[in-house]
Amino acid sequence: MHKVALIGAGRIGRIHARNAALHPRIDLSAVVDPVDAAAQSLAGEWNSRVTTLDDVLADASISGVIVASSTDTHLEYSIRAVRAGKAVFCEKPIDQDLQRARSAAGDLAGSRLFLAFNRRFDPNFQALKARLDDGGIGVVESLQITSNDPAPPPPSYVAVSGGLFKDMAIHDFDMARWLLGEEVAEVWAAGSCLVDPEIGRLGDVDTARTVLKTASGKLCVISNTRRSGYGYDQRIEAYASGGMVRADNVLESTVQVFGEDGARADRLQNFFLDRYAEAYRREMDHFADMLDGAAPRVGYADGVAALALAEAATLSAKTGEVVRL
Repeated sequence: MHKVALIGAGRIGRIHARNAALHPRIDLSAVVDPVDAAAQSLAGEWNSRVTTLDDVLADASISGVIVASSTDTHLEYSIRAVRAGKAVFCEKPIDQDLQRARSAAGDLAGSRLFLAFNRRFDPNFQALKARLDDGGIGVVESLQITSNDPAPPPPSYVAVSGGLFKDMAIHDFDMARWLLGEEVAEVWAAGSCLVDPEIGRLGDVDTARTVLKTASGKLCVISNTRRSGYGYDQRIEAYASGGMVRADNVLESTVQVFGEDGARADRLQNFFLDRYAEAYRREMDHFADMLDGAAPRVGYADGVAALALAEAATLSAKTGEVVRL
């Protein structure tokens, strides 16, 4: 059993706490959060102790740290934990500022830092990736990634999110790099505020289209909106020289109803915590492997690369110009 500490007892922290506490190779030993009531509640649920970050970093018996705190703390806490010799499971993004993230290379490049881009661990997307890698439909040429939220977040969240490209689309930028197998050379993006005027007043967009192009000419089109109106829409289509492979939405059930008005299927799973529940569990499996000595499958360099694409898309949407990396 590897003792780990959780930093951050909010919504995503509670998901990671459950997966860590129930994992056969992990002991959720400690919880840290500036809101004492949140820390006490979560620690009590899993028979952990409430402590401070300084105590966690000084405790040699704790071998891993899960950073699920606010985004503006991700980079600092990851650096401190790596310096203390801990394996680190850090929520995305690594930071909201690209230059600041790059400046941490001396501490984080090649470190035992796992950056939690959870969609790489979704079984449907992993199966799609495996089909591309086995070469059965030839060489991948282009992607269509659709990622639409069911409803917009509250303005208070938007104000501190870093914007749609860094908060939401950054998942899709990471997926594009992973599936294309090449780094992106050019980014063009357009964004509008079509869903909630308050998002526009906060300086953000709620609807965007982004086109990525690699040096060899491979293309990826990413579709994002803060409100689909029909559920949490998560689809990927990969077009290759010999065909196409597609990962579709996950429904609440496989039940279909047939009648005179046609066929009707069940609703889409409507929240990311439901849609990616298995991905979050598989992330914790990977962290346990890291604690056993495995290298992180998604690391610091991946976090910086995705953030670079998010900043490029933000700039392109503002200027209307193609941004070359």
